Amino acid sequence: MGAVAVDPDPVLIAALRMDLDAARYTVEGLEAAWGPVAAEALGRDDPVPALRELDRRPTTPAGTLGALLVLGARRSVDDLDAALPRLGSAGAAALGLVEIEGGSATGLVDLRPYALADISGVASWWIASDPGEMARGGELPEEHVLGAGSASTTLAQILVGTGTGAVLDLGTGSGVQALVAAGTASRVVATDVSPRALGFARFNAALNRTPLDLRQGSLYEPVAGERFSRIVSNPPFVITPRGVEGVPAYTYRDGGFSGDGLVEAVVRGAAAHLTPGGIAQLLGNWEVRGDPQAARERVLDWAGELDVWIVERDLLDPAQYAETWVRDGGAQPGTARYRALVGAWLDDFAARGVTAIGAGYVTLRAPRGRATLRRFEHLDSAVGGGIGGAIEAALAAHDLQRVLPDDALADTVLVVAPDVTEHRHYWPGDADPTVIELRQGTGFARVRRVDTVAAAVVGASDGELALGAIIDAVARILDADPVRTRAAVLPVIRELWFEGFLALR
Repeated sequence: MGAVAVDPDPVLIAALRMDLDAARYTVEGLEAAWGPVAAEALGRDDPVPALRELDRRPTTPAGTLGALLVLGARRSVDDLDAALPRLGSAGAAALGLVEIEGGSATGLVDLRPYALADISGVASWWIASDPGEMARGGELPEEHVLGAGSASTTLAQILVGTGTGAVLDLGTGSGVQALVAAGTASRVVATDVSPRALGFARFNAALNRTPLDLRQGSLYEPVAGERFSRIVSNPPFVITPRGVEGVPAYTYRDGGFSGDGLVEAVVRGAAAHLTPGGIAQLLGNWEVRGDPQAARERVLDWAGELDVWIVERDLLDPAQYAETWVRDGGAQPGTARYRALVGAWLDDFAARGVTAIGAGYVTLRAPRGRATLRRFEHLDSAVGGGIGGAIEAALAAHDLQRVLPDDALADTVLVVAPDVTEHRHYWPGDADPTVIELRQGTGFARVRRVDTVAAAVVGASDGELALGAIIDAVARILDADPVRTRAAVLPVIRELWFEGFLALR
């Protein structure tokens, strides 16, 4: 399997960059080359519609490059030279991008545009990695280096602002999160155990003109004694049977630990490498062994003295989990190999009494005093945009609330967030609603059921009156005791404020 040049020639990299720009080799440019229907099919790992469209349409530079470097198709050297007029086919071969044989070229790597939209706008990069299953047409090799997949996008979208401090990208792979962080950070250290991955990260840093401090080693070993204001990690969190003959251990997803030990090690190690107030965010999987609440407490305990907030997005049974990751490696359902691999996964889970596997986001923070946040929640609904901003706002709300006793909270003026709507459901003929829901349009897109009193308080929170005055007014209208009403409503308001339904005026 090929790989990009370990120390790419700066002149060749500059020529490639200019050619990619001129070819409109962007997310939008590729979709224009093969059309929206084919782009939708590629999201399902089906290259056939895109290949058919490219064969049917006039040849374009973006189409030629997409065929070679995304779809794994062959193209003529003449077409490649036309697509890369400055670099040329010889330069592309020298960079390790293609193999030239006779008059045709074959892509050796996956090189595609990647764009991320957040509250600061849209940023874009080119990311080189190993060709995926779609281009290879078979199982992945164990040393496979992953590009910008769905997990990379998810992690990038949940990150709070990195600020201008130092950032550690732990297990950088092809360097996606390091490139994202480098937009504002003063410096970015990116580590990985795989020399191959670091080679791709070095190439991507050069191509995107982004300085990165790249170091090889396992977990926190390359940064012993160093601290960072932010740590980000999309670690190899997949729970894979260890020491079982025939079960591949992919570098990009299998960390070599038994069970969920890799995620535990990343979480436990963060405290020694965060500055006071520093934040670590990662994706992870964790095992449920029997009682779900005991499993939650076990995962929360990994954080030690750090603030910790875990959002579980999925909870899979062992069979679902095994099937997902066996397919991810390229084994096809119905084959003997697929059945053997799924069986190995299920045997491994059964040996530890695993009844389910959770997956989601972990946010850690080094408190300036003692830890005050310890939260684990499960969210089933689809999320909206701006999750990173929602997490940052929630942490700020938590910090404000913890120094506000109820009487001070009652003197606080809050306002309903602009993305919040209220939905009421009635039985036919009833005057009063049976269900009142508050819904968010962005962030975690939460849906919260509230009672009539809480709904009235939220509805009246327009930034003019303090909470206490609003609650007292609602209590008078309902002929209820104001003291008891405050005692019942203020805890609800605290949670709605943390979750982003309410905000400071």
